[in-house]
Amino acid sequence: MTFIKLEGLTKKFGGLTAVDEVDFEIEKGKITAIIGPNGAGKSTFFNLISGFHRPTSGSITFEGKDITKTPPHIVARLGIARTFQTTHLFDTSSVIDNIIVGYRLRTKSKLFDAILRTKREKREEKEAFERAIEVLDFVGLANLADSPVSTISQESKKRVAIALALATGPKVIFLDEPAAGINPGETEGLAELMKKIVDSGITVCTIEHKMQMIMGLADNIMVLNHGAKIAQGTPEEIQNNPTVIEAYLGGESSAEVI
Repeated sequence: MTFIKLEGLTKKFGGLTAVDEVDFEIEKGKITAIIGPNGAGKSTFFNLISGFHRPTSGSITFEGKDITKTPPHIVARLGIARTFQTTHLFDTSSVIDNIIVGYRLRTKSKLFDAILRTKREKREEKEAFERAIEVLDFVGLANLADSPVSTISQESKKRVAIALALATGPKVIFLDEPAAGINPGETEGLAELMKKIVDSGITVCTIEHKMQMIMGLADNIMVLNHGAKIAQGTPEEIQNNPTVIEAYLGGESSAEVI
């Protein structure tokens, strides 16, 4: 089932075309991977879908609704969450306080409620705490709830970032290089977490450079190069695609690194 549909998606920064006429569909309940050499336009592609950049041309449809010009906070409320290559967390705050921030996307309390400690504020504060505990347990970090973010490992920070996105109540989560900077054992653990997320009913789309991980994880892969889509298909199809091999290896016949 098509969940997100992109047609002619293009983003230009002056004379540079970062994303070039991309047509693509993301299926509900699947793990989709976006791969490509450095500078291929992958993060810009995510930024367009999540509303951080407005496309130069083309369209983005989510659950049949045109969200091409929708600002990021509205995109998030619709159910599209994302993480970033570098974890953007509040290092001096506790892990659980970081997650509570994510749930606040769904609350309605205003400054007035906070000052007067209204019933709505107290109820939503309790809900936010309970949701934060729930997602921390889901990502395997319940034991670090009270720890300052600055004291936890890089792999744990990656999981906190994912938990923060999950706390927003998403229908789909976009993960930008979730396994960057972590060791092979931790990479395997994050792959299992992504499977767990999909099993819980949330669609996953990820950017990743660790090809062994992606080839064993993704249902569908799109390859970008110089902003353009050069291939899409199953992991097996991508591994044996000569255009993809050319982009990665400069014409070598072996696809061992893909």
